Amino acid sequence: MVAGSQTGPQADTPGALVEDIEAEGEIEVMSQRQLIWRRFRRHRLAMAATVVVALFYLIVIFSDFLATNDPEDIEAARQYTPPQWLRLFDGWKPDLHVCKLVGKRDEFLRKVYEADCDQKVDVQIFAKGYEYSLFGLKLDRHLFGVNDPEVTAEDAIFILGTDVQGRDLYSRLMRGTRLSLLIGLTGIFISLVVGTSLGAVSGFYGGFVDNLIQRSIEIIRSIPTVPLYLGLAAAFPADWSVERRFFAITIVVSLFAWTELARVVRGRYLAMRQEDFVTAAITAGASQRRIIFRHMLPSFYSHIIAASTLNLAFMVISETTLSFLGLGLLPPAISYGTLLFTAQNIQTVALAPWLLIPGIFVVVLVLSLNFMGDGIRDAADPYGS
Repeated sequence: MVAGSQTGPQADTPGALVEDIEAEGEIEVMSQRQLIWRRFRRHRLAMAATVVVALFYLIVIFSDFLATNDPEDIEAARQYTPPQWLRLFDGWKPDLHVCKLVGKRDEFLRKVYEADCDQKVDVQIFAKGYEYSLFGLKLDRHLFGVNDPEVTAEDAIFILGTDVQGRDLYSRLMRGTRLSLLIGLTGIFISLVVGTSLGAVSGFYGGFVDNLIQRSIEIIRSIPTVPLYLGLAAAFPADWSVERRFFAITIVVSLFAWTELARVVRGRYLAMRQEDFVTAAITAGASQRRIIFRHMLPSFYSHIIAASTLNLAFMVISETTLSFLGLGLLPPAISYGTLLFTAQNIQTVALAPWLLIPGIFVVVLVLSLNFMGDGIRDAADPYGS
């Protein structure tokens, strides 16, 4: 029997064979960036995680537009208001609303609220609310809400409930997402510049410079983090503004993140130092700075991006942990850590378990960043399929 007469599942149809040949031809002419993107798209979990991360950064940009109430608005009468879930239908009729909250006194004479679905509060799209600044413009429209910002507790909407001071948790969560992720981005930028520069110099020059940088990294990594955080937090003046404390916390969380990146970059430079294209650049008279940053560094941009993505999750967790312990940002700053700080008391959690919702956001964000970073790292592997 000749080979051309094979039948069964192993026999390729002419159309499939043509597609395989075309795919192989496309791969041969693809750039490194295109190959990485092609492999990354096949990683479904990483793609889904990327969409989630993108949604978080949309919240960073449009946090005030997405909020329904002023995050800093305090009203004792709204203390521990339970969440009101958005309802899309009234029976079979499309109708965006929430169940109205009715206040009453419990056996301890505390005012509590219960949802009465026989009464409803209409929710408006692009409702008018508190003023905020977006791209330099003064706006007062929000994605949804009630058109009257001066309504009572019974006529307002609180998607995720309120805290002990009657502040809307959903709106504070939108604002907190912005601050926590901005700290992460700023810290990543600092660690990226410091780690890449020192790692490149260490790996390219070697010798005394390499020993000096590596011993410094080992000393920094040997310092216990918790006592260091405690000492630095005690050194922060209590009267510092939110902006100054923001900058200080960013420096603190960046202090350890750059060391791992510097070692990764150093290893790559040591491996590429004897490559032909480096030798050719030296022979052509290129300066050492040009060889380091123009010839060698772009060859593993993807690895740096993957490491930075994974470090971003570390930055978010570090800020949340420090603020949760009272060592980082303090009120009136709003971040994941300060939101969870109010849920430290077990009695508070028993009365208002919805105060733990920011922890769910932290878990989802960190998992998404890790999955996305793993996908980028696998896609950047030159030996990957």
